[in-house]
Amino acid sequence: MGSRSASAGLILSVLFGVPALAADCAADKVELRGPSGSVSRFHVEVADTPDERAQGLMFRDSMAKSAGMLFVYEKPQPATFWMKNTLIPLDMIFIDETGTVTRVHAKAKPEDETLIEGGKDVRFVLEINGGLAAPLGISEGAVLRSPFVPQAMAAWPCTAP
Repeated sequence: MGSRSASAGLILSVLFGVPALAADCAADKVELRGPSGSVSRFHVEVADTPDERAQGLMFRDSMAKSAGMLFVYEKPQPATFWMKNTLIPLDMIFIDETGTVTRVHAKAKPEDETLIEGGKDVRFVLEINGGLAAPLGISEGAVLRSPFVPQAMAAWPCTAP
């Protein structure tokens, strides 16, 4: 994952003019600031291709509390998830193009094939361990800081190194 993170930073720099891996904004890390001002940090795997997004966190039996997976779409779009072959409960955090959380689905049940609607203008989805979002203050209106968010419109932009 280390080389993937470095190459993701280079791609972000070339495609989006984002500083490659600014100190507080790395491709393999995200921060969420809740409406109350609380800040949570997660080390993330990035799923930014159709195959990676389809695989997601399936078949894993655990995930560190400070870890997650960030699903990145090329443009805002409708997003629907399910838990087929996913063995751990997850909180799914749906985020728009500005990095603003628009919906949180808490404690998605392992292996449940019920569709989970994220909304129609989803650009990012952050999956973290089930039950963490609420106590961390992650709710609608929270903002994501990540170099994947288009910085010109980011609700919480990265700072330059």
